[in-house]
Amino acid sequence: MSEILAEYFSALARLKAGFPERVEKSVQISKDAVSLEAGRKKGTIKKSRPIFRDLIVAIDAAAAEQSYHQRHTDQRPLLREEVAKYRELWEEALSREISLVNQLWRERREWALEKQALTGKKMSVIHSFQRQDSDVPE
Repeated sequence: MSEILAEYFSALARLKAGFPERVEKSVQISKDAVSLEAGRKKGTIKKSRPIFRDLIVAIDAAAAEQSYHQRHTDQRPLLREEVAKYRELWEEALSREISLVNQLWRERREWALEKQALTGKKMSVIHSFQRQDSDVPE
């Protein structure tokens, strides 16, 4: 590999790593960007020159990878908003469920007290799970 081609590949590696020396960090990887990063003029990398065939393939692959990463990193804020929305919906549903369970326990307690008042017998409430409220008659 010639020294000039090595400079181009070195420039491409710096662009891929995100540490360019001569162009902006946010530049899109392209043949012109690699030329400028290598210290050459725009348009020096041409398809018509056989020496650049492997370099052009490497540039195209790096550009495709960069665009893939940009597409997916651009979606992160949207995905975070969606996650926050569904978390809020889940918490609201959980709150409703807890409210309904509390209402059920109050109704059971009232029913047991009412039944006890009508029959004169002490009624015990059958629990489906262990409850720690001390005001529930047993």
